[in-house]
Amino acid sequence: MKKHTEARLEDAIVDSLTREGGFELVDYRHGPAAGRYDKALALDPALVLGFIQTTQPKVWHSLQAIHQGDTPKVVLDHLAKELDTKGMLKVLRQGFKCYGKKLRVAVFAPSNAMNPDTLALYGHNQLTVTRQLYYSDAHSKSLDLVLFLNGLPIATAELKNPLSGQTVEDAKRQYKRDRDARELLFEFKKRALVHFAVDQDQVFMATRLSGDKTFFLPFNLGDHGHAGNPPAADGGYRTAYLWREVWQRDSLLDIVGRFMHLQEEDKRILTDEGIKKIHKETMIFPRYHQLDATRKLVAHAQAHGPGRNYLVQHSAGSGKSNSIAWLA
Repeated sequence: MKKHTEARLEDAIVDSLTREGGFELVDYRHGPAAGRYDKALALDPALVLGFIQTTQPKVWHSLQAIHQGDTPKVVLDHLAKELDTKGMLKVLRQGFKCYGKKLRVAVFAPSNAMNPDTLALYGHNQLTVTRQLYYSDAHSKSLDLVLFLNGLPIATAELKNPLSGQTVEDAKRQYKRDRDARELLFEFKKRALVHFAVDQDQVFMATRLSGDKTFFLPFNLGDHGHAGNPPAADGGYRTAYLWREVWQRDSLLDIVGRFMHLQEEDKRILTDEGIKKIHKETMIFPRYHQLDATRKLVAHAQAHGPGRNYLVQHSAGSGKSNSIAWLA
């Protein structure tokens, strides 16, 4: 009999994502995908280049006319530089330039269905999930799950199962102590945008790994006025909403395309040497209650029209300002 380990949770998540969530499973350890993940660039070159060639053939051919067989390397080099300087989120939304030619690495859903060409391009987005990704040549550590958009890593997850003696707290500790924030895949802004600590009862997330200073926010539904999650209606995992709803293809693309943002602020602090100016950057990923409230209100307004009053109840410190901004 199979033991209760995180492998069973991993199986359930991957099965749900590939059957209903719009994802494909890409296993870099076996089959045709073996070795395809580029650890030095922290991305999947074949999927990145495949998306560009399929959706922007004219631009690709114009680059190819100049660079011939070096075109893939030239494009990937320019992409990597842009990711390192401008960050993953900006490149996903705005694309990048290669010898004066603009290339897109993702297409997000238009606000309406009036342009069939944009909808067709949106359909070419390829979301993939990889389990047990060995992400570095320096060691043999692996990540339980990594979610990719057109070959670019956007989210990672560490899974635990309380029945095997480990909980979401152990997943948090793993990120804090076993995942080096200096490795490219984890570098703030440059590659993966959010990291989830998950067990069968609770979910937490962080957008910046900083060793023991890593700050995790709860990503739970709440349980009748208390923290955590209520029992699942189907008797399954309490955290199934994460992969059945939030990570679902259109939902995740919507979050990356419209919700996530880089919050920047300049602060002045008094030190022994005088006043010091500090530039602070925070990657904002919506918490579940913010995402849920915004989507429900937008759907209601679309169905019933404008002119209605709504009351949104968020507790103190739970991100009311961001919820208001997303609604606007």
